[in-house]
Parts: sequence; C-alpha cells; structure tokens
Amino acid sequence: MNEDTPRMDELTPRPTPLPRLAAELRALPPSCGPVRLVAVDGHAGSGKSTFAARLAEAFDGAPVLHLDDFATHDELFAWTGRLHRQVIEPFSRGRAARCAAYDWELRRFGAERTVEAAPVVLVEGVGAGRRELRPWLARLLWMDLPAEASWARGRHRDGPAQSEFWDGWESAERRHFAEDPSKPFADSLVRQCPEGFRVLPGQDETPNGAEAVTPRDDPSAMR
Repeated sequence: MNEDTPRMDELTPRPTPLPRLAAELRALPPSCGPVRLVAVDGHAGSGKSTFAARLAEAFDGAPVLHLDDFATHDELFAWTGRLHRQVIEPFSRGRAARCAAYDWELRRFGAERTVEAAPVVLVEGVGAGRRELRPWLARLLWMDLPAEASWARGRHRDGPAQSEFWDGWESAERRHFAEDPSKPFADSLVRQCPEGFRVLPGQDETPNGAEAVTPRDDPSAMR
C-alpha cells in the first residue's frame, strides 16, 4: 500500500453526531409560531421513526409527531387539513397542539393528547415534506434509502399478515411522490451506516415545473 492509498478506516462512513445536528437545528429561526418544525420524510420502511426517535433524544426529549397517527385507511395522504387544524394552527399562535392518534386495528381515533409548542418539534412520516407543509418547516430531512429497499424492510417488519395492506400502500405512495415529491426539496439527506446515521447536504435539484423556493410567504396554501 502506498501513501496515496486510503486506509480502510478512511473509507468507512462515519456517523454524524446527532447532538451536533440538534444544535444546528435549535439555532434555526422558528418556522411555525415559536416552533422549529423539523420534518423527517422518506419511503415507508426507510427508518424515519428510528431516526426521529434518536434525534429527539439528542434534544433531551423533543416532541415527535407521527403522521401515521393522522392518516387513516381511507385517507392515506388526505390528512393535511387535520394536521393543520390540530397542530399547525395552534403552534402558529404559540399554543399547544391537541391531536388524537388513529388506531390502525380498531380503525378509529383514540383520545386526544397535548403536544406543547416546544422550541423544536419533529414530524416524521411519508409526506412530511409535501408542498402543503413546507411553508411551516424549519428543515426538511430525507431518509435516503431507495423505495424498493425501504418497502422490503417494511414488509419484513410487518410480516405476511400485512402483505395486502402493503400492496395498496406501495401504489398509493408511488402516486403521492409522483405528484408531490419531497426529496428534491430536502435540506439534508440521512443515510444509515453501521454506527448510526450520516447527514449529508440535500440534492439541490428542483423537478420541472416545481417551485424553486419554499413558499414561506403563503400560509394559506395548506387550507
């Protein structure tokens, strides 16, 4: 091996210290009233919930909103109005959010819970970076795992009993991201590595016909 050949430890991806990322996010200007709303988007099965939980720990317990709690069997992606009424609207006024989680087995919403308007609130789920939410986001993070690999992980996690649901979900997710992609607007890409997560700059690309700048000056877009 000559001196120009990189060592194995130099080729091994090193994880991003999540406390450092948390400090960067905490230093951002508020985006929804006093709240810095940070979205974690990506394909189903890409590791959004795990990453959001780890990042929340780096904030010493930041609230995490799961979009699975707002979606339903009949409204896999038609939950923006509900999220606006229960979360965005009160946060924008500096008030606590009150929202109920959907029970995917009982097919109904449970009791309401209160989510304080903390300095940083994480919202994770497929579609967290959709165009109707971007005006209120301080940062958009995308879990950078391809769709097929993500869905395979999700199917393995949920088992054969959920295979029919996954068949329908994959079709719905394809349609959603074809019409309303999130990844091109991501500020950062998150990749899982053996020792944690690597956070990399976003792609800095905009699909044809899409807006190049997040429309923060149009808070009526989600209504």
